[in-house]
Amino acid sequence: MISRLTQDVLRYYPQIYHACHLTHPRGRTNRYKLTDKDIVLLGHLDTNTPMLAGPLARHLGIGAPALSAQLQRLGERGYLSRRARPRDRRQVELRLTPIGAEAMATTSILDPGRMTALLVQLTPNGRTRAVHGLALLARAARQLQVKYPKSRKPA
Repeated sequence: MISRLTQDVLRYYPQIYHACHLTHPRGRTNRYKLTDKDIVLLGHLDTNTPMLAGPLARHLGIGAPALSAQLQRLGERGYLSRRARPRDRRQVELRLTPIGAEAMATTSILDPGRMTALLVQLTPNGRTRAVHGLALLARAARQLQVKYPKSRKPA
């Protein structure tokens, strides 16, 4: 049975998405020269919490060689950092760089102007609470992706 909170998220998220969503006229036409696939990959990274390359490849449903080539290109542009994990150098930790975070913010599928207009309708405290709630959900989502790769469903 789906809990009331789950039902609420499933109802509210599409409303926010549809109100602020942009069409997809990309194909490397943005100033950062990112493809939709690049944006999806970068969207799974964080500036603080590392993501491992192996679980990311599995989650995105792509092979390690394809991911490696994409990571190489995005790393050369300065959008992400790659570092061998200290405990196991075979594993690569990925993090979004500050310029990568900027690229993500300006190439988002959500319109920043519409998002600002949405937030302005709230009180200052309401804005802070709403964004904090989204940050909590995003953090939990990243942890869920590591714990349950795309090929498996949580119990």
